[in-house]
Amino acid sequence: MSITDNHTDEEIRKIYNFRNIAVVGMSRDPAKPAHLVPKYMMERGYNIIPVNPIASEILGRRTYAYVSDIKSQIDIIDVFRPSKDVYPVVEDSIKKLGITVIWLQEGIHNVEAEKIALDNKIDVVFNRCIMAEHMRLFNDI
Repeated sequence: MSITDNHTDEEIRKIYNFRNIAVVGMSRDPAKPAHLVPKYMMERGYNIIPVNPIASEILGRRTYAYVSDIKSQIDIIDVFRPSKDVYPVVEDSIKKLGITVIWLQEGIHNVEAEKIALDNKIDVVFNRCIMAEHMRLFNDI
């Protein structure tokens, strides 16, 4: 998949002002991007909240089965799930008030999920890695 959303660099840069990120599909396996990427963000001061129904804790953080189970403030939902699994994630995320952005990692896009997010005033970034974009925009290489 080569298409991405049409956000400008400035719009993407502003998203990084939000600090609370729920990571859906976060992995316990240190070799997987779904572990490396949130770890990178955590090391840069972001509050990472793992969403993984089969783990109780990842990187010392309590995990949740669903975004809607999280009691604390969430600004960004970062999704590491196949495109076909995104719709129920977005549907569940809409129940949680205050979400500003749903970020779909590289290779992930779901048009129906994007539509319901946008209909609920939630911005959608897709087919971009939140870590790669951070490194590119903030020269963190």
